[in-house]
Amino acid sequence: MKFGRGDAAVVVNVPTREALFLALRDRLAAQQGFALATLNLDHLTKLPREPDFAAAYAAQDLVVADGRPVVWLSQLAGQPVELMPGSDLILPICEMAAELSVPVALYGSDADALDGAAKALVARVPGLIICHQAAPPMGFDPDSLEADAALRAIAESGARLCFLALGAPKQERLAARGRVVAPEVGFASIGAGLDFLAGRQRRAPKWMRMLALEWLWRALQSPARMVPRYARCFAILPGLTRDALRARR
Repeated sequence: MKFGRGDAAVVVNVPTREALFLALRDRLAAQQGFALATLNLDHLTKLPREPDFAAAYAAQDLVVADGRPVVWLSQLAGQPVELMPGSDLILPICEMAAELSVPVALYGSDADALDGAAKALVARVPGLIICHQAAPPMGFDPDSLEADAALRAIAESGARLCFLALGAPKQERLAARGRVVAPEVGFASIGAGLDFLAGRQRRAPKWMRMLALEWLWRALQSPARMVPRYARCFAILPGLTRDALRARR
């Protein structure tokens, strides 16, 4: 399913959870790197305005749907994809990594959040190896020499899977750069997922997520930051809906 137009278009190329985990298992078992992105409406507002972000998305190997509007649009287009939020993927991917003895790195957020997330993951996933943790400095540029050094440090630690918690577009841009600088590492962009595990942020209750109201929870938690973001998201929905209907026809 393709979302957007022109150079800003993105294809969700992994439609189901089963397909995602088959692809991840194959790549991890073969020690092949990858970049995994989770597409949501906020990304779709940024892509036409930020060419670097669009280029980074074009370099992702695996793209899944993160956000119910993306799933609903795919159903409207007659090309349904499953909902796969990045935060929900961390534990099952770690379970696969433990099963395959794949060392894991955590990069992003801050040192306290990484420590908390690492403790939570090791406690919940027996056999998981977390071999590297690093938090970037303020003003981190994913296209800098400093970013290259961080990527080399991840690879040299022995990690073959790295969760990136930098937020969009930095994490996707760093993952794209990682495909060149550290091609043997798999990079999964998971946003606030590590903060949730560490207890630094509180995720919406499950009933709100089931009713597709997580956006409302986040808006209430941080209105100054999230309300303008969701306003931009709602503004692009009519155009995306028209595109979905055309795709269906």
